[in-house]
Amino acid sequence: MIQEIEQVLSFMVEIEKLKDVHRKTKPVGLARYENSAEHSWHVCLSALMLQQYANQPVNIDRVIKMLLIHDLGEIDAGDTIIYATETPENKALELAGIKRVMALLPAGQAEQYIELWLEFEAGASNDAQFAKAIDRVPPLLHNLHGEGHSWKANKVTKEQVFKVNSRIAKGSKPLWELLEEKLQAAIDEGLLK
Repeated sequence: MIQEIEQVLSFMVEIEKLKDVHRKTKPVGLARYENSAEHSWHVCLSALMLQQYANQPVNIDRVIKMLLIHDLGEIDAGDTIIYATETPENKALELAGIKRVMALLPAGQAEQYIELWLEFEAGASNDAQFAKAIDRVPPLLHNLHGEGHSWKANKVTKEQVFKVNSRIAKGSKPLWELLEEKLQAAIDEGLLK
């Protein structure tokens, strides 16, 4: 038992590195960039608060687990803006990273979390579709409430924003409808071109 606890403590120390993986958006009202650990906390709390707007019934415990682990592969792969990350090479780096980090856990624990990560990535189940939808919301809010800072800095077009984020509708149609209105207002205000 002591050895297993030691393994979990080693895992806990290793995942601290996620706090040093910086994302491409700034939290609302702050001048600094968000880190991936903050993002994981934010999406978990967001999923909890928005679960009643999922298109299908979801198991919020599974959704939160997916969201807590979904970016752990970035410890090794780093974070790249969503509009450039959907490559097989990047996903392979993230999968290798998630496997390495999870291998620190006691025998038998890693597999269930790797399976959840794979389910999230596939986005086929109700839980994964909702988790993936919620994962897209904070970066949109950061830009909508931050003068489109990340969109402008990375030359992201309105077409890219709508193409990538329209998947929110797979998890929550009402959430996407509201965000679509907010994005249209951002276009009208010149925050997104």
